Amino acid sequence: MPNSFGHLFRITTWGESHGPGIGVVIDGCPPLLPITAEEIQAELDRRRPGQSDITTPRKEADVVEILSGVYEGKTTGTPIGLFVRNTDQRSSAYNEMKAAFRPSHADFTYQSKFGVRDPNGGGRSSARETIGRVAAGALAKKILALANGVEFRAYITRVHDIAMPAGALTEFPTLEQVEATAVRCPHPATAEAMIARIKDVRSNGDSVGGVIECRIRNVPVGLGEPVFDRLEADLAKAMLSLPATKGFEIGSGFGGSLLKGSEHNDLFEKRDGRVRTVTNNSGGVQGGISNGEEIVFRVAFKPTATILQPQQTVDLQGNATELMGKGRHDPCVVPRAVVIVEAMAALVLLDHAMRQAGQNRAFEFPAK
Repeated sequence: MPNSFGHLFRITTWGESHGPGIGVVIDGCPPLLPITAEEIQAELDRRRPGQSDITTPRKEADVVEILSGVYEGKTTGTPIGLFVRNTDQRSSAYNEMKAAFRPSHADFTYQSKFGVRDPNGGGRSSARETIGRVAAGALAKKILALANGVEFRAYITRVHDIAMPAGALTEFPTLEQVEATAVRCPHPATAEAMIARIKDVRSNGDSVGGVIECRIRNVPVGLGEPVFDRLEADLAKAMLSLPATKGFEIGSGFGGSLLKGSEHNDLFEKRDGRVRTVTNNSGGVQGGISNGEEIVFRVAFKPTATILQPQQTVDLQGNATELMGKGRHDPCVVPRAVVIVEAMAALVLLDHAMRQAGQNRAFEFPAK
């Protein structure tokens, strides 16, 4: 069903922005994984609203409750239910949206598809739905870290037209470097300029978008499938399923189309006792399967659709009208999306790791 994601490690999210809360059910989590609510909470705290003066002022603690699937601090192998209650809804700010469609929002498409919609905070189309993804991603991250030492690091490389200089980040950044500023860009001078731009557009009731880069290291060779479920294809689907996303590229991405094959090919060599590539234009994936190098991809986010300026639109009957956004919204969604990108990447990699083990390591056949 469309509210579920994954094959062997499968999640189903539910809930609306202004309903009682947001939840996720995780199916297929291995038993005996040590996990606490505090570990999940640490990830949710990076996603929650009201973190700084460049995010929405909505005050939600986003406290996670473990409803099932964990006993005495360890997973039991049964479905894991996680729940976060909504506590700071202001549905009155959305009264005008009941009769008119917000430009570039999901109002018109939801109404056309279902014949009904929840206008309060965007209902199911709200980014609060991603709470369930981040909570589930916390478990996926821990499993991959314990099993293979896999490490995820997402950060902002661009806000509007302000970009981190090419080559400014050579080493795998630390979490402390990413979290050092509210904008989550590990290049201090660029981060300062990004924050200034976000504050400037917010003061004018406007919004901006940006780009998140994600790097994943210590990925085992062999994750992914050759055709439809290529690893980069599943990563692309995961990222483009996030609210406000408009683009995905991996490795050299669109820039690779400007190179010749002699410039783009990742030459092989033996290094540190194993096969490696000299360059990483492939972004860690070749033929749809991980090659053991860092997986590197980027996700583009559009400007927040709700802005505090009057805009032309139509009502439910198609009559022209004017609508001005109200409520509490991020002038730039990208800083809070960093942890969501990591979570979705972890869900994809863990699902493929379990599929790889199931197909290629579950059985041993006698040699002829």
